[in-house]
Amino acid sequence: MAVRLSAMSLMLGTLLLALASISTTSLAARVIVGDSAHWTFGYNYTEWANKSSPFYQNDTLVFMYDPPNSTTFPHSVYLMKNLRSFLACDLRKAKLVANVLQGGGDGFEFVLKKRKPHYFACGERNGIHCSVGLMKFVVLPLRRCHG
Repeated sequence: MAVRLSAMSLMLGTLLLALASISTTSLAARVIVGDSAHWTFGYNYTEWANKSSPFYQNDTLVFMYDPPNSTTFPHSVYLMKNLRSFLACDLRKAKLVANVLQGGGDGFEFVLKKRKPHYFACGERNGIHCSVGLMKFVVLPLRRCHG
């Protein structure tokens, strides 16, 4: 009986150790921004982010958009400095994280590494895509809980 309990304890300990070793990145999601609409003018990304939330630390946002050509507008991805610049679509202190060519193919990937607000916007046409085209959204990644 003692040998049986010892073997069960060993199996349970091994299982717990295996579960504990699963990294948080293996649980991270890969989320296509805008779903099938991708990153495009006129789509409400704030609404999309609200419907798609919650987002978690280490999730990857994938921005997919066509490179500029004669039939499509160019798009880019900026990380806005703060809420004020996000609301005003003020790109002066924003950081370009994906240029007009990086959204093609499998898209541009942005990993939500920090648990802080991330303010995203399209910077093309001097912020018109952001202000008129609804190409902006904010995410606040949460810590992924293991239960």
